Amino acid sequence: MKFEIMFAFLFIGLTAIGQKADDQKFLTYAKTSFPQLKELLAIPNDAHHHDDIEVNIQWCEQHFERRGFTSRRLETPTVPLLLAEKRSDNKKAKTVLVYLQVDGQPVDPAHWFQEDPYRAVLKEKSEDGGWEKIDWDNLSKEEIDPEWRIFARSTSDSKGAVNMFLTAMDMINDEQFAPNFHLKVIMDFEEEIGSPNLPKAVKDYKEALSSDMLVIFDGPRHITNKPTLTFGARGISTITLQVYGPYFPQHSGHYGNYIPNPAVRLSQIIASMKDDYGRVTIPGFYDGITISEDVKKVLRSVPDDERVINYKMGIAAGDRVADTYQESLQYPSLNVRGMLSGWVGDDVRTIVPSSATAEIDMRLVLESDPERLVDLVKDHIRSLGYHITEDVPNARERATYDRICRFDSETSYLAFRTDFNSTIGKWLEKALVRAFNETPIKQRTSGGSIPISPFVNELGIPAVTVPTVNRDNNQHSPNENIRVGNYVDGIKTIYYILRERLN
Repeated sequence: MKFEIMFAFLFIGLTAIGQKADDQKFLTYAKTSFPQLKELLAIPNDAHHHDDIEVNIQWCEQHFERRGFTSRRLETPTVPLLLAEKRSDNKKAKTVLVYLQVDGQPVDPAHWFQEDPYRAVLKEKSEDGGWEKIDWDNLSKEEIDPEWRIFARSTSDSKGAVNMFLTAMDMINDEQFAPNFHLKVIMDFEEEIGSPNLPKAVKDYKEALSSDMLVIFDGPRHITNKPTLTFGARGISTITLQVYGPYFPQHSGHYGNYIPNPAVRLSQIIASMKDDYGRVTIPGFYDGITISEDVKKVLRSVPDDERVINYKMGIAAGDRVADTYQESLQYPSLNVRGMLSGWVGDDVRTIVPSSATAEIDMRLVLESDPERLVDLVKDHIRSLGYHITEDVPNARERATYDRICRFDSETSYLAFRTDFNSTIGKWLEKALVRAFNETPIKQRTSGGSIPISPFVNELGIPAVTVPTVNRDNNQHSPNENIRVGNYVDGIKTIYYILRERLN
């Protein structure tokens, strides 16, 4: 008995030593990769500016080819996709397609707490709870605080993942290890504007993209920051509503109480679409969606603490579209993402505005038909007495109709969902268990949208997202950042996936 106890302690000790050495290896490679990450982040990547995107494409071509990939541009009407490929010696091996996003959201430097949003800076937590800049050279020191943050546009969404992947490739190349599968990497340079050319490109280049499965390195881990796998994502449709009043803004003293106020009318339209609990009241909006007890059990297995979520978000309670946060993600959403009318703040003026605009996004689930949902919203607005136009109303329409609303809509991409017990799901779970000695959190779907459904539907392959970054990363917002510990763990995650045998 004593021998068994001693052996157990010895085994635990050796395991801990091995784990520490393993972690040190990833930290060493992370240190060597930080200058390359800084270089990549310094290239502006707003997809609206094609000259900047060209520089990003050239950078990716050079760096993937250095790792033994061949690269090919898949031309589209605007900017190309980039396909990098590295084949296994086994011609019968399966093919894994990896999706990486390289473009980023536009920046407004006025709201960033640094000189240039594209020039990465290192920060640590200050005593007052904010972030204080420290010397970048700290990243080359022996001791690195995993809680430090690198601030720059696209650190988390999603150039950080691009550099993690390249660094993991450096590791396996240095070890002279070759994955037992063919590897293709598709890089998207228009994701933040809805990947408008991706669906047609997947059809046009179907043979080049042909694969057995798709792995997406994008998005944040679960809020606990534990290893996570996400087996689906919601799609997205967008709607622009513009309600019209007078030709030009009018004096509110002379015309208040007489000229209908378009800001008020638009607010009334929006308010009519939801109840006090955030549920969409438009008849039929949730039709076709049922959450079985088995699915609810899966959703409850995700270790969410909604009290912590609410505290971090600064809210007392969430909407009640469903009983839990995870369950709420299984339904389509109707979200007002922005409104504009008149002037506010220092520019405020006493007028009746001439128009009011609302931008709406609808997150789609697998059971959603986006055309049907858009039509439901349009029919609802008509039922409120509005004449709907596709263009700015002309004089005849203004004279004829009391209530006028311009309505534009677009569907970027659909939702997708993959079974937990699929080959790709089991393979990725084994890799993450090997990396972190714990079973990853498995989410049925993520709340965000990524342009994956064209691959799933056109190529007929399953897809799973492997998120790596910290959830509190300010993606799409000023002061986007990545936690240094997540960056190191991201390299480790991708390394173990590349080394996991795929049968």
